[in-house]
Amino acid sequence: MRKVYLDNSATTQTDPAVAELMMKYMVEDYGNPSSVHGFGRPVRKAVEDAREQVRVAIGASHVGEITFTSGGTEAANMALRGVAYANKQKGNHIITTAVEHHCVLTTCEMLAKEGFEVTVLPVDEYGLVSVEDVANALTDKTILVSIMHANNEVGTIMPIAEIGQMLRKQGRKIIFHTDAVQSIGKIPVNVDDLNVDLLTLSGHKIYGPKGIGAMYLRRGTWWQPIMYGGGQERRRRPGTENAPAIIGLGKAIEMAVANQPEYYERLTKLHKKVVDRVLNSIPNTRSNGHPEKRIPGHASFCIEYVEGESMLLSLDMKGIAISSGSACTSGSLEPSHVLLAMGIPVEIAHGSLRISMGKHTTEEDVDYFVDSLIPIVERLRQMSPLAAGGFDPNCTPGGSCSSCGRK
Repeated sequence: MRKVYLDNSATTQTDPAVAELMMKYMVEDYGNPSSVHGFGRPVRKAVEDAREQVRVAIGASHVGEITFTSGGTEAANMALRGVAYANKQKGNHIITTAVEHHCVLTTCEMLAKEGFEVTVLPVDEYGLVSVEDVANALTDKTILVSIMHANNEVGTIMPIAEIGQMLRKQGRKIIFHTDAVQSIGKIPVNVDDLNVDLLTLSGHKIYGPKGIGAMYLRRGTWWQPIMYGGGQERRRRPGTENAPAIIGLGKAIEMAVANQPEYYERLTKLHKKVVDRVLNSIPNTRSNGHPEKRIPGHASFCIEYVEGESMLLSLDMKGIAISSGSACTSGSLEPSHVLLAMGIPVEIAHGSLRISMGKHTTEEDVDYFVDSLIPIVERLRQMSPLAAGGFDPNCTPGGSCSSCGRK
């Protein structure tokens, strides 16, 4: 059976060149990078080389601004909690959006329970937050704004540079963090161009290993550690460094940024192809996210009258791997909080599919996916009481609809 992987926003295949390099630092140069002897020194140098590769990739000014973590979630936790508590004497107000990854939203929820005031801003129908809404939400107690660069479910790119510029014009320092896990390697990411103070990223979204990420912390930004132990990572993140993964991340991000223009052009064409084919072949289907301000190779659909999980499982039986939303919430039966925040009715949000293409995706893969999806949707709709009864998508969720009888 043909195998087609269209879930690159969940994770990517580790590039063989990255894996080969990591193997060297697992079985040959395996010393602890904090050791001063001959086994540790070459590993320390390789770790610092990787730090320099990350610095160059995101345009940071100083190599000391890069801290390695266990992934994007830990990096976001460190960024938000470290800023919140370091600046608590200046204020307790934090601003974020309703479509952030759970690593940010849940951290903000916990900070709210610990005495911070959190404003969660709405987004428009494309999942886009407005600069004006961010400006209007500022108070004299605002210390932190955290807004993702590109949304992981619908692909919309936020106006980060514009928001950062607006924050810079305030008469006081308001620290700005962006979660760039989904944008690195897909679009240009430069911390100065984006006007951010903190940026977080992950290795396994860019053909690097899982379990590794990084936090950029602009020099001079008030921040404090949230974990304590040894003196690794300039006392920002204690614990023995995962040297093979760090070195793999350095290699992966260097390759991702070097190949980004080529991938952008090719994945943009594949995105257009899959959107055109799905919308033209399957009625009552909508494409989610901004039509232009979006990362390449990422498509999101809501297909009415069918459940996303049913489509996902049927496609899996055809050898096709996709997701119904964020991989981090795949175990939940709740509809996507991102789609609901965009104003999509809960019944329609249940029929969501996320297709994320990567550097190995071909046009034949896209054709196989769409050719497989069409009969699956037709079969599931024949079984759907909502489709058979003339489902009215405008009826009141949770109520009793006179046109379709839906409860």
